[in-house]
Amino acid sequence: MRVFRRRAAVGVALVTSVMALTSCGGPENSDGSGAVTGKVEGQVTFQTWNLKAHFKDYFEGVIADFEKKYPDAHVKWIDQPAEGYPDKLSADAVGGTLPDVVNVSPDLAYPLAKAGLALDLEKAAGTYRGEYLAGAWRSQRMPGLPGVYAFPWYLNTGPMFYNKKLFARAGLDPEKPPKTYDRLFAEAVTMAKRSDGKTAMLASTPSIEDFGRYGVRLMNSRGTRFTFNEPKGVELLRHYRELYAAGALDSQALTAQAESAGRKFEQQSVAMNPGSALDLENFRKEAPSLYRNIGITDAVNNTGRANMYVQGLMVNAQSRVKPAAVAFAHFVTGAQRQMAFARKVAIFPSTRGALDDPYFTKEDGTDATRVRVAAARSLRTAVNYTPVALSDQMKTVLRNAVARAVQGKQSPKAALDGAAAECNRLLATG
Repeated sequence: MRVFRRRAAVGVALVTSVMALTSCGGPENSDGSGAVTGKVEGQVTFQTWNLKAHFKDYFEGVIADFEKKYPDAHVKWIDQPAEGYPDKLSADAVGGTLPDVVNVSPDLAYPLAKAGLALDLEKAAGTYRGEYLAGAWRSQRMPGLPGVYAFPWYLNTGPMFYNKKLFARAGLDPEKPPKTYDRLFAEAVTMAKRSDGKTAMLASTPSIEDFGRYGVRLMNSRGTRFTFNEPKGVELLRHYRELYAAGALDSQALTAQAESAGRKFEQQSVAMNPGSALDLENFRKEAPSLYRNIGITDAVNNTGRANMYVQGLMVNAQSRVKPAAVAFAHFVTGAQRQMAFARKVAIFPSTRGALDDPYFTKEDGTDATRVRVAAARSLRTAVNYTPVALSDQMKTVLRNAVARAVQGKQSPKAALDGAAAECNRLLATG
């Protein structure tokens, strides 16, 4: 199971065409304010994303509990494979077969919301807003649209691992890893110099999330233009160019994937790398010398806020059983069900107060708990830095621009200006 996915968004033009061909769908159940009201009855189709193989018993239990609470409602569960999921959503949208409740990440909800196929839960179920973390609720807002288009579901964030031995060898305090980018850049250069270029601090170039954590304004307030080429973005990229020239950024960082960066860290040629409880367990088994020197800290940032990865449950705006669909989506994402799910897999509830549970605050000496407590602590104020409008194609544009600037083939300003212009062109054309 891949709990968090970075996949291409559903084709906006394709989905939007649906609205030109169809009416608004099923009968409305509203009290005049937009809130969905009415009896919870009928069959709800519920679609998840690659979850049945590992969590069949859990979801069947949730469905049974819901049907017991609402005897006139029934749930048909559909689980789709991870491969091709965005294409499946697009096909369902065009064919008018989109399920009543759909598991989506914000980037997948965005084109559906633009097409009018995602129910605005700010209006339809705004009374539930206070049950969720404020940042999680905000993560389901869409640029250029006024509402919230999915119930927040499970969350995650990545703590940062660092190698205490490499820090000490470079004369850096192994108990005080860098928390801000200024310290990171300074200590990275120190480490490279004192190791004669044998040890790099980092193994990858900055992604859009790094720009966000650095404090760069990624889009304008209306979400209609990318602005990561502002002076602060250029400043960040200039620093990475300097790191690369000094040997403080791994020589293969320009082409590194998450897996290759992880191998560099495991080989102890890189001092810091993001990770998870699973990674920590693998280090214990496969790299005991590294494991003995592992430190765990929050990801470096200048904003005081970690990055949040979020999944949600969207309600089909054309559903003919809206009261039941809204009730079921809220039921699945309620505190009790989310907490039970979090005990089965390394995810975190999006409900307010859940992270105060001892399960997320008290360590018991195990690797999983060490990472869980560190991640839960940072999630309290975390935000989703990645703009929902940033498609995979746009990410490639930015990645290539960053590579050119880091290598010195183009100035940081020219590289980011060109990337922002191309991303804005893609955004305008859908």
